[in-house]
Amino acid sequence: MTQRLKKHYNETIVPKLYKQFQYKNIHQVPQVNKIVINRGIGDASQNNKILESFLKELGLIAGQKGVVTRSKKSIAGFKLRQEMPVGVSVTLRGDRMYGFLDRLIHLALPRVRDFQGINPKSFDKSGNYSLGLEEQLMFPEIEYDKIDQIRGMDICIVTTANNQEESLALLKEFGLPFATK
Repeated sequence: MTQRLKKHYNETIVPKLYKQFQYKNIHQVPQVNKIVINRGIGDASQNNKILESFLKELGLIAGQKGVVTRSKKSIAGFKLRQEMPVGVSVTLRGDRMYGFLDRLIHLALPRVRDFQGINPKSFDKSGNYSLGLEEQLMFPEIEYDKIDQIRGMDICIVTTANNQEESLALLKEFGLPFATK
């Protein structure tokens, strides 16, 4: 089954951006390449039970099993040894990526308390957008009674845009609610 946002991208967004930026080729139109969800585990690195619960939560949110990221070297000041778990991440592509983006835009972000929109200045030079979420409870897949700790996560939307202006136009067309000042 084709995702709703993918269909919307192909039928509506591509022609609009093609005309707006006057591209010479249809393949120059920016698209979302992948979405990376990352979550640091902090002080829970010594506890395997918490690590497993983080993996399970991220799997519920993303619809795909996460990967444990491990430290590359020891840092005594952080009580960190080499190969200790420091985070959990998931990389989404294809239909799962469009499905997650759809849930993020239409279900999760509107559930944030006192939501004024996301920061339109969080782009890097390549046109990728990053946002941080303070809690996992905004996703409808997560039940409040089954979580042991409220933790945030970082979401990076990687695009093929050449600059921030093209990427902003692309993400606005998808429906990301950017804040206006």
